[in-house]
Amino acid sequence: MNARFLMLALPVAAIASMAATPAKVMTYTLPDTEDLTLPAGEGSDLAATNCAACHSLDYIRSQPRGKGAQFWADEVHKMIAVYGAPIEPADEKIIAAYLVKTYGEPTS
Repeated sequence: MNARFLMLALPVAAIASMAATPAKVMTYTLPDTEDLTLPAGEGSDLAATNCAACHSLDYIRSQPRGKGAQFWADEVHKMIAVYGAPIEPADEKIIAAYLVKTYGEPTS
């Protein structure tokens, strides 16, 4: 056998052996799914549509509670200015108002 034959035959043999070996079936148990919608309210559809375009809606719910209007206005503006979220200027205020109304109060 010459070297050229071996260079061609070895990869073919390796691929053939992988094809002949059945893949091991893996199963996973996923955690229970949680409702990943935002609570209904004025601006909830805008918030869900615009926010979910870039990140999970769960990201909103993981923000610290009890932050005021300035926090949420800054967060929404940051998404636009820093991350380039395509949110219309008029929608920015509606979304921020929804978020402060929905998540601005501390949880007890």
